[in-house]
Amino acid sequence: MPGFELFSDAERKEVHDVLDSGVLMRYGFDGMRNGHWKAKELERALEAQFDVKHTQLVSSGTAAVSVALAITGIGAGDEVIMPTFTFVASFEAIMMLGAIPVLVDIDDTLTLDPEAVRNAITPKTKAIMPVHMCGSMANLDAIKSICDEHNLILVEDACQAIGGTYKGKALGTIGDVGCFSFDFVKTMTCGEGGAIITNNSKYSLNADHYSDHGHDHVGSDRGAETHPFLGYNFRISELNAAVGLAQVRRLPEFLNIQKKHYNILREALADIPEVTFRTVPEGGVESCAFLNFFLPELGVAQKVMAGFKANGIDVCFHYYDNNWHYIRKWEHLKNLKSLYPISAEVKEGMKYLDTKTYEQSDHYIARNISCLIKMSWTAEEAKARASKMREVILASL
Repeated sequence: MPGFELFSDAERKEVHDVLDSGVLMRYGFDGMRNGHWKAKELERALEAQFDVKHTQLVSSGTAAVSVALAITGIGAGDEVIMPTFTFVASFEAIMMLGAIPVLVDIDDTLTLDPEAVRNAITPKTKAIMPVHMCGSMANLDAIKSICDEHNLILVEDACQAIGGTYKGKALGTIGDVGCFSFDFVKTMTCGEGGAIITNNSKYSLNADHYSDHGHDHVGSDRGAETHPFLGYNFRISELNAAVGLAQVRRLPEFLNIQKKHYNILREALADIPEVTFRTVPEGGVESCAFLNFFLPELGVAQKVMAGFKANGIDVCFHYYDNNWHYIRKWEHLKNLKSLYPISAEVKEGMKYLDTKTYEQSDHYIARNISCLIKMSWTAEEAKARASKMREVILASL
């Protein structure tokens, strides 16, 4: 991760096809295209890659989550359970629909704690949204069981975990809908882009319409299309889709490189008694986009991070004080700082953040260091990095 590290003639060829035709929009202009429909081709390729019936490309991972929630009927006053450790897009997408994000603790998977999920359910709960952060997943059997028991929608945010699997199934295909991000720093990139995948034909049709202003896409004359319901513009461009089309064909190659580099780093740290690794649920296989490990306590993690920085070890993250990914620094959410008026119902539903504490999440995030796995490293560079990481950690204990 990320896919831009290995751009090649394959990506250039697909982009040149689009530029040669002059058609950058994914819909219409049939006669000008020279047969090129990059977004449609990428959707079919993703369906084949992940053995899923339907794919809808959109403009970003955030758009994917927003559309996934909308097409399953999430709306005003509904509660959506989500983790304290994620990206800000998770609660942004929920609140955009007038729904209420209910943040609950993570466990040693660095994802949703099923017991915390169960304890957060109320009569207003409509969906559970596990976020497969840093390449690995929650205990999806447990969470799916809770959804089934309470008749809740399961929305998988797999934006950071493309290529990971759970009991032989691709992440994103276990829930009612799944979401991917193809932004510039993801394993597979479109520059900007995302996708919703599902086996539910109704949700697929809703996504097709909703992401393009409610257009029904019936017939060949775009001007004659009708609008079965309201929608927004979450369209991806043909240029972005062209890059993604080349990248999805190379995804197995990318995942193999990530795994090799991940194993080099992990093996270098595995025999340090004070280092433990995130728990991967039984039957789960990480995408190996990140190596996540725990240190004994916050002070040691901070010392290790300082040592990494001093030794030029980049792209390692300590999320405890991170502005984008952990609740401790989300003051704009806690204080509901918004350019648009927030409904009284949402304000009331989020009062819990005034007093709610997350000691269990703090316990894990404070001690966790997450190292992004680069595909551009040579094997020798990965080994040298692993050796230096080991040296810094041992010196910090």
